[in-house]
Parts: sequence; C-alpha cells; structure tokens
Amino acid sequence: MPFFLYIYQMTEKQNEHKMLMQFIEEDCFVNSKEKVEYPPVALSYGEVVHKSNKIEGDSIVPVPLGTYGNISVVTAPPKTKKTFFISLLASCYLSGQNNFGGNIKGHRGEDGHLIHIDTEQGLWHCQKVFERPHKMDSNIKSENYHTFGLRTIGYKTSVEFIEHYLEEKINTPSLLIIDGIADLISDINNLLESKWIVQKLIQWSADYNIHIINVIHQNFGSQKLGTGHLGTELEKKAETVIQLEANTVNKDWVTVKCGRSRGYSFDTFSFKVNDFDLPEIIENLYDPLK
Repeated sequence: MPFFLYIYQMTEKQNEHKMLMQFIEEDCFVNSKEKVEYPPVALSYGEVVHKSNKIEGDSIVPVPLGTYGNISVVTAPPKTKKTFFISLLASCYLSGQNNFGGNIKGHRGEDGHLIHIDTEQGLWHCQKVFERPHKMDSNIKSENYHTFGLRTIGYKTSVEFIEHYLEEKINTPSLLIIDGIADLISDINNLLESKWIVQKLIQWSADYNIHIINVIHQNFGSQKLGTGHLGTELEKKAETVIQLEANTVNKDWVTVKCGRSRGYSFDTFSFKVNDFDLPEIIENLYDPLK
C-alpha cells in the first residue's frame, strides 16, 4: 500500500473516531441538575403515591410494568400459561383496561401500536394467541395490532425484519412483544451474541420510543430468572422482570410476581384461564402463594 494512502486511511479513521466520541458526548450527557419527569408508562398494575418536594407535593402515579424507551422480561417455567399472560397484556394495552385484566392498564394513547412477534409456534397456534385480545375486547382495531409468526425465519433475518418494520411502520410510542427472544440468536449461552441482542433491544426501545416485552423460558426449579447468558443479560438490563410461577394452592392459577424492578415494584397477583379459554385476573386475594 502506498504510504500516502496509508496516511489517508489512518486520518479518516481518526476523524471517524473523533466524530463518534463527540456524538456520544452530546447524546449521552446527563445533566444532574435537570428536572426529569416521571417516565411515560406503557403498561401498569395499580397506583402508588410518588413522593416529591414540598413545593410540588406528592402525586399518584401508575406502577409500571414497563415504560416507553425501556425493555422488560417475562420469565416463565413450563406449564405456567405464559402465552395466555402475554395475551392478557396485549388486550389491556390495546383496550386501555378491560374486565379480564383487573388493575392492569394500558397507556397506548390514540395512535400507539402493538407489534406482537411469536418465534416458536406454527400458524394455527399463533392465530389462537393473536385472536385472544379481540375476543377479550371486540372494540380492538386490527390496524393497531400487528401480528407475526417468525418460526420459519432464520434468527438473523428475524432481527432484520423487526428492525425494518419498526423503521417503516412505527412513528409513535408503541409496544413490541417478542415471545421467544431466545430465537433471535443462535446460542443463548454465547456471551457475545447475548450482549449483542440485548443491546439491540435497548437501541430499538430508545430510537423508536417503544417498550419491548421479551419472553424467555425459565428452567423448572431454577433460581435464575432466565436461561443461559441471554437470561442473565436481560435480567441485568431490564427495567422490570416479571416472573410467572404455578400457584401453590390452586393448580389452575398462575401467580405473577415482580422479580425485580428499577422503579416501584408491582404487587403480586394471579390469573387463571376461564371456561372460555381466556385469561383473567383473580381479584381480592389475601395471599395467592399460601
């Protein structure tokens, strides 16, 4: 390589690096004295008194299951009706609140969308999952509910499709559900891949101002909230970890616990699948685990 070309390439790389560092400095700077508003909530369960200064006074705010610009994770061992729970969250987000969701509320606004990705099931099972929110509220508009079954698509192409869809279709705060986040990488025990996909999720949530719910399997009896390095990375970076477990008294119920939260923790609650094959919250329990 001619010396002048080598020098030119080195100078270009230095300039690119300098520009990148300048962009990070400006984009990631946090003013420690600036007032930051309570984050906009995508889904919530109940309310809490938010303590403030004496001038502004306290306020009642929703307890987030997830806020816009963040990611959360739902972790569930086998036989805990995770797809029913996801249908419950979907119906509440799309309708705002309904008779099935109890204190779960969706804060979608007028133009928000729900993109629901299933990476595990075939067409027939996917359709049943995607149909449930409509059965739970007949007023839900199909144009706000975008449903895709990506089981037959490779993991790299699936990631590219999701990114394409967000870029081309979503221009307002919305919700993305990925039921089967493990299928977006080749190996959940690969640390680099796990870090890459979690960083991708964080980037999407920030760039498109959406909340992303990621569903991951939990090994039965395991103390870890998710399997492999992927589960560990999600747990570290998630705003909220939502943990499902079989109810210890009522075998047909599933208990939902706050495994971890960066903000207010939501109260433990339970749900069941009713005679119409639809999930619904069990109300007014004293202690659902005893």
